Amino acid sequence: MRRLMAVLRARNLEFVRDRSSLGWNIMLPILLVLGLAFIFSGTQRPMFKVAVLTEGDLADELHPFLNTQYVDFFPVADEDRYRVRLGRHQVDMLLDLRQAVPRYWINTQSAKGYFLDKLIRTDPVPGLQGGTVTGAEIRYVDWLVPGVLGMNMTFSALFGVGYVIVRYRKSGYLKRLHATPLTALEFLLAQVFSRLMLIMIISSGVFTATNAILDFPMEGRYLDLFLIAALGAVSMIALGLTIASRVESEELAGGLLNLVSWPMMLVSGVWFSLDGAHPWIQTAAQIFPLTHVLEGARAIMLDGLTLSDLSYNVGALVLMSVVFLALGAGLFKWAPD
Repeated sequence: MRRLMAVLRARNLEFVRDRSSLGWNIMLPILLVLGLAFIFSGTQRPMFKVAVLTEGDLADELHPFLNTQYVDFFPVADEDRYRVRLGRHQVDMLLDLRQAVPRYWINTQSAKGYFLDKLIRTDPVPGLQGGTVTGAEIRYVDWLVPGVLGMNMTFSALFGVGYVIVRYRKSGYLKRLHATPLTALEFLLAQVFSRLMLIMIISSGVFTATNAILDFPMEGRYLDLFLIAALGAVSMIALGLTIASRVESEELAGGLLNLVSWPMMLVSGVWFSLDGAHPWIQTAAQIFPLTHVLEGARAIMLDGLTLSDLSYNVGALVLMSVVFLALGAGLFKWAPD
């Protein structure tokens, strides 16, 4: 017991004296709580989501219907995209205010669309013509599966690489490697390829097994889905290597990796859609590779798009991978100070 207490005391002192790790472990929960409170706080959540096609800013003066309470109105520009989303029950109504005579569409197979249409017909809104679309509902699990696999990929890429590099540095393994002709970029690329193989084998196996049970819709090609996942894995592995390129403490590495991974999962659309979220949240989400992976994967699975249709997401992932690898190689430190 005395030996146990001595080791316990030494470990506690080591942690407390590492001010950077102590600071991150204190600040990270605070930042997470504040971030969650900001995202989910506010007035009572709306009952319906209505996408509004408009050429300018969305204001109540545009139409009397916009004054309806408990309805989340948000502006959109792409009519075809949101007609598809309406058909899949991802929004409850599509309202077009661009014409002299405004129009709206509801999904006849949507319960919320039915009640919105009843609301308008019972309490007629002046100058508003109705229309309908049809479409089967996309199950939540169909929409969620890319998010779950992306979340697992994120943890495997960031923590699986970041902790290893820090441990190598602390144990002196990297110092011994530095005595060889091996360059930092070569070492980092080897880490990327090794982790990429592991992630893709596991992710493909999980997707195949769950697909056999749940039968996910696949409008696009499996090859495109595999490639967008591989690009995302490379970018997140490179991000993990960049974070761990100079860190010497495993506690600090854990804090930094958590600081990146949790906000990325919150705003990248892992569990819920960002449609209707504040514009600056949607803009901020674009800096994370996971956002582009999930947008691409869902577009391939649910909308049947190809990689050429997803040039923005593919280009962003390629650029992030190159930048992160370059930063990791430039900042890489072989041995502790």
